[in-house]
Amino acid sequence: MPNFLIRYVHFVEKWNKRIGRVAMYLLFALMAVLLWGAISRAAWHPQIWTDEMGQFLLAGYFMLGGAYALQMGSAVRMDVFYSNWSTRTKALVDAVTIFALLFYLAVLLWGGVESTAYALEYGERKSGMWRPYMAPVKMVMCFGIVMMLAQCSAFFLRDVAKLRGQEI
Repeated sequence: MPNFLIRYVHFVEKWNKRIGRVAMYLLFALMAVLLWGAISRAAWHPQIWTDEMGQFLLAGYFMLGGAYALQMGSAVRMDVFYSNWSTRTKALVDAVTIFALLFYLAVLLWGGVESTAYALEYGERKSGMWRPYMAPVKMVMCFGIVMMLAQCSAFFLRDVAKLRGQEI
């Protein structure tokens, strides 16, 4: 494999690992916001922003942690046959099936970018009492999809290297 592709794979995996580790701490922010919402409902008048902020933090946690979860192999896999295959066969099947995921993520990104552009252009707000702007959460969603696309391309390059008898 060319040296720049090896550097690309290492860069993507290092970047996704760092962002994924930071995204893990969004869970604590989510718990704090939901705890504050529960306490405010029990003690005095409920805060109108806590439920929607919790939804936004959960979306950020999910989207920013997705590439890291893929990288760590924590995605669910049906391995009835897969576990019995050789490393080379696994790499070949993964290299072929990664295109379905790349296509899905590309379509998802296309829709996300259009939706983000709409939210920015028209100042889209979530319906409800608090009415927060939707553009920030949509930007985080697009960034998370780009991270997943980069991680999938790194997976593809690793699989190609395995098929060629190399390890990255």
